[in-house]
Amino acid sequence: MSSIQSESLSDLIRSPWVHGPVIFVLFIAGLFVAKRIVFAAMRRVAARAAWTWDTVLAQALKAPLRLAIVSSGLLVLDRILPLSPRWDRAFDVILALSISLALVLFIDRACRGILDRLARTSIELRGARGLIQGSVRGVAIGLGLLIFLDSIGISITPLLASLGVGSLAVALALQDTLANFFAGLYMVADKPIEAGHFIRLESGEEGSVVYLGWRSTRIQTLAGSVVVVPNSRLAGSVITNYSLPEREMSVNIDAGVHFASDLQTVERVTVEVAREVQRTIEGAVPSFEPSFRFHTFGESAIRFTTTLRARDFVAGYVVKHEFIKRLSARYRREGIIIPFPTRTLDLPSHGLPDLRLEGR
Repeated sequence: MSSIQSESLSDLIRSPWVHGPVIFVLFIAGLFVAKRIVFAAMRRVAARAAWTWDTVLAQALKAPLRLAIVSSGLLVLDRILPLSPRWDRAFDVILALSISLALVLFIDRACRGILDRLARTSIELRGARGLIQGSVRGVAIGLGLLIFLDSIGISITPLLASLGVGSLAVALALQDTLANFFAGLYMVADKPIEAGHFIRLESGEEGSVVYLGWRSTRIQTLAGSVVVVPNSRLAGSVITNYSLPEREMSVNIDAGVHFASDLQTVERVTVEVAREVQRTIEGAVPSFEPSFRFHTFGESAIRFTTTLRARDFVAGYVVKHEFIKRLSARYRREGIIIPFPTRTLDLPSHGLPDLRLEGR
């Protein structure tokens, strides 16, 4: 009797339905332990090296590796258990799906980590982060789907042909949306404008770019309102970018003085006021030497231009404002006249009596 029980117990132990799950659990546990050891070694190596992307790589690999470990354990279990062909097929599909999903997760998490790291030091990238991540995610999902279908034996050639025809139909139906999308890609690649730049469009809108998205760009005006411009219209517009090639910009102020003025005194006084503004006004560039040039005999004044320099476009308004105030006050003290527009009528003396008669 005991011999029969021993044989039954031995058969039960040798049964794949018993040792299969045990091997599955041990296999999974061993891979997780190995993963922990490898990640700890990576952290130690990264702490001694100058490479700063180890955290991004580790975060991107965590979830895909867990999924890959579990799916590989299921593959081992499938090879041990005496399953029917239908269940073998089901396990193969699960394995292919797991591999494809792990690839998509890795690409998406790695892209997000890289963009987050770069956006900390680049204000221009913050506005385009959503556009770039969305594009990479779409490509990763499409690639993962094609790999999955090909892995389970479904031919992707007809699917690619159908996608070509379907893409044409979608492109015709979404012309405006796709035009804005590809215009946004052009903005990101060519970088005519970036987040933080102060721009003016040919239609007259001006302000600071606060967001560059996949469909539209948002511009905050000096009044505080936000103008939303579709990317397709922005890409086809003439843009004046006051932040390129650098944020500092020249501030030109035109004015005029009376023809009887002493031009040497006018130049000296104007340059002194300009230097004072450059040194004392917040937003001006203290090291810049202002320039002064007479350029035109106007109808009622001798015209000149004074050039100052501001740190950015908005600061230019403050610099111009203070210069005009101080120059006007200084001209009054120096007796320099900024004339009103005047016209002189030269009439012959013999015609004056006729004018008096007409006036009556």
